[in-house]
Amino acid sequence: MYSVVMTNPGKKIVRKSVGKKATVGKTSTKEKKSTKAAGKRKTVRVLSSKVVYKAPVFQVTSDELIEPSGAKVRRDIIRHPGSVVVLAIDERKSKPSVLLIRQYRYAANQDLWELPAGRIDEGEDALAAAKRELAEETGYSASEWKPALYYYSSPGFLAETMSVFAARNLRKGKASPEEDECITSKLVPLKKAVQWVMSGKVNDGKAIAGVLWAAQKFHICGNQKDKGRK
Repeated sequence: MYSVVMTNPGKKIVRKSVGKKATVGKTSTKEKKSTKAAGKRKTVRVLSSKVVYKAPVFQVTSDELIEPSGAKVRRDIIRHPGSVVVLAIDERKSKPSVLLIRQYRYAANQDLWELPAGRIDEGEDALAAAKRELAEETGYSASEWKPALYYYSSPGFLAETMSVFAARNLRKGKASPEEDECITSKLVPLKKAVQWVMSGKVNDGKAIAGVLWAAQKFHICGNQKDKGRK
């Protein structure tokens, strides 16, 4: 396995690999050549990179490169600075609840249940962005923050990463959404949120990932009795 990181055009990128532990003893010439060849296969060389579209939030590049397999390909990639997602958990009652928001999404052409989220601004670290987005979209703040998940939303063509933070010990305040945001927020019992995910009522990927992470954390199943809390 190896991780993928794109850098400046023309620069070789070496990916770290995870394999079997080496056996103790001398390495034959044949094994050395094989290892060297495998190391070469786990590099990517960007031959050219051109920005073909630039938007306020992202840009699209068309890249010519040689992949680790040795194939020469063209990849059109949406470049994005990365986003944060807030899994805000309320534990004031006997059963935990998760803070969900609902807003219209033009790309999906429907209102979606989601978790508070947004992009990381230039010069901003992920945790600061998460705190800002939670306050702006819902008015809530939290005194305890913990990294929960980190993933690529659609790595086939989108370079956006999603950093999910679990926020606890919530305090309610006044929301200050952006002009184009029409957001309602609701504390939903975690067990019900899991049921929404499993029934298809929640279609947003980051909400699905966050709710199921929380369910695992609290040992909650959407169609069975709770097994207890951790």
